[in-house]
Amino acid sequence: MFDFDLQWLLIGLPVAFALGWIGSRLDLRQWRRSDRAAPKAYFKGLNLLLNEQHDKAIDAFIEAVQADPDTAELHFALGNLFRRRGEFERAVRVHQHLLQRGDLPAAERARAQHALAQDFVKAGLLDRADAAYRALDGTAYELEARLARLSLAERARDWRTAADLATQLEASGTGSYATRIAHHWCELSQQAVDRGDAAAAEEALEQARRVAPQAPRPLLIAARRAQQSGDAGRAYASYAALIAVAPAMLALLADEMATAALAGDRADAARELIQRRHDQQPSIDLLQALRRIDAARPEAAAAGYAAGRARALLQQQPSLSAALEVLDTPEALQDPSALREVREAVSRAARPLRRYRCAACGFEAQQHFWQCPGCLGWDTFPPQRIEEL
Repeated sequence: MFDFDLQWLLIGLPVAFALGWIGSRLDLRQWRRSDRAAPKAYFKGLNLLLNEQHDKAIDAFIEAVQADPDTAELHFALGNLFRRRGEFERAVRVHQHLLQRGDLPAAERARAQHALAQDFVKAGLLDRADAAYRALDGTAYELEARLARLSLAERARDWRTAADLATQLEASGTGSYATRIAHHWCELSQQAVDRGDAAAAEEALEQARRVAPQAPRPLLIAARRAQQSGDAGRAYASYAALIAVAPAMLALLADEMATAALAGDRADAARELIQRRHDQQPSIDLLQALRRIDAARPEAAAAGYAAGRARALLQQQPSLSAALEVLDTPEALQDPSALREVREAVSRAARPLRRYRCAACGFEAQQHFWQCPGCLGWDTFPPQRIEEL
């Protein structure tokens, strides 16, 4: 009996080994066939995408998804392609289908949620996009989602939500958002002014100052409101505080500051401040503000100051604006060399306009071409120069 069992054992072991080997080979071949079939459609779609054959690429990806519906990467590729093509509804359906799968890992689920939020943004469904981004709290996309929500809140002019989100982002250590938050409070202040709530407007403006003491916009709003209320002294003080933290802003606000200075008996202080800035960085706006302030001086002195500054600005910055300033100052034209300087400035400014521009691609050239060197189109250059069109 023992001999009989041993014989069967000796026969059965090789047979079991052979059957196992055959079974593993069959399973391996099947796996290889399926593995080759799925990437084939995928790479076909990728190749079509690189060749900018988007419609055919979509068909290839759809075929790949149908062949292997459990592959998340194919769904992501197809959904992103739909979004790029502007087919937002189809992109939404693809990503929502992914989210409905119960076997999707948490990381892939967050990725699909993020892609869905991007679909809603591109489709202009901002409320649904905000809700989709909210669902990403606590995931790897939380920071990116908050930044996107901040942008959405600013687009919707929901300034209080924007300020809250920017405050959260700053608290999370992602950087300083103080100036941006100050802009949000300035917008809230303006909204309060529009609805006639002066107390809320002042409170919001004060909040903007506390958040970013060096931000120029709250100081500018305070200066303009003081000037509108007739408090020229407070307006000038606010302008001076603004220029102290942002000197480059003086060129933009020189005329307003001159008005406040003249009304508040601070003309000498304003003139010194503007002149110092003009010496450092000449500007037509600063020059015009100085002319306004000097208009209160004796006429001869004012005319002499204006003529000298206009000539100096034209020599430093031979621009059309400086040339026009000289032409508007008759005293400067008494010197024959001034007219030559004006002519040279006008000639320099007109030089870029003495060109021909292709109507098809915008290529510009100093001479006329029958065939555009840029797009190789024929008869695309109008016979007139840019300044004559």
